[in-house]
Amino acid sequence: MEIRDTGRRRAMAAGMAAIALWGALAALSVTAGAIPPFQMVAMTFTIAAAIGIARALRRGVGWAGLVAWQGRVWLLGVGGLFGYHAFYFAALQLAPPAEANLINYLWPLLIVLLSAPLAGERLRWPHLAGATMGFAGVALLALGRGLDFAGDHALGYALALGCAVIWALYSVLSRRFGEIPTDAIAAFCAASAVLSLACHLAFERTAWPTSATAWFSVLALGLGPAGAAFYFWDHAVKRGDIRALGALSYATPILSTALLVACGLAEPTVSLLLAAALVTAGAVLASRELWRR
Repeated sequence: MEIRDTGRRRAMAAGMAAIALWGALAALSVTAGAIPPFQMVAMTFTIAAAIGIARALRRGVGWAGLVAWQGRVWLLGVGGLFGYHAFYFAALQLAPPAEANLINYLWPLLIVLLSAPLAGERLRWPHLAGATMGFAGVALLALGRGLDFAGDHALGYALALGCAVIWALYSVLSRRFGEIPTDAIAAFCAASAVLSLACHLAFERTAWPTSATAWFSVLALGLGPAGAAFYFWDHAVKRGDIRALGALSYATPILSTALLVACGLAEPTVSLLLAAALVTAGAVLASRELWRR
């Protein structure tokens, strides 16, 4: 029992590490400059794949051990990583960013709700209340910036909802493939990088980083929010408390906004403080079983 609890605590620590890394995504994206979205994904996912391949080879895992997965495993991995980003960038093109991001951040709540029917977890009121408080915090943060859900952006809103559904399904269904090692993420990142490159060549014009700071930001993105975070998250959803992880994930937009403020890229607001309080309270409530242990 003690070994199981230790493993779960480590998995939750990995999940919180992923959430913290995702909190740096916005700030690093801003400092990276105006790089086309699919080009950015191709570049950062290539770095992410290299991380996993180097890690696997160092541990004695051969190339066959990185790609020898069933078709449904490939569909889940590549569909989750590439599908989410493709829908997300399309949503930002067709809807205002604030509204699209708010809809996109339904994914933590969907993770909590789907954990019962798809992952066999038992939902209790603290999980539902915590996730709801988290979404309320993100909604408050978005409202502080101003929202206007116009009918002519319906397709963009639908794509943003698709983002939330894709990432929630990817996260919850990954738990059903718990026997698949995290090494597989390297293969999924590599395939997603190739698909992103194809989309970039088809729809975008190449624009390289224009300074050393921009190049460093791209590298940092590939090593962290668009790299190591995926490996941490895979371990977390397979071994941790996925219900609590869903509620904890609402810390991502709060951390992201706070980091932008700290870097002088955004202004501090009362709504940010209130949103942070709501998200923190919801996360503590949803994960109270862990604190008890």
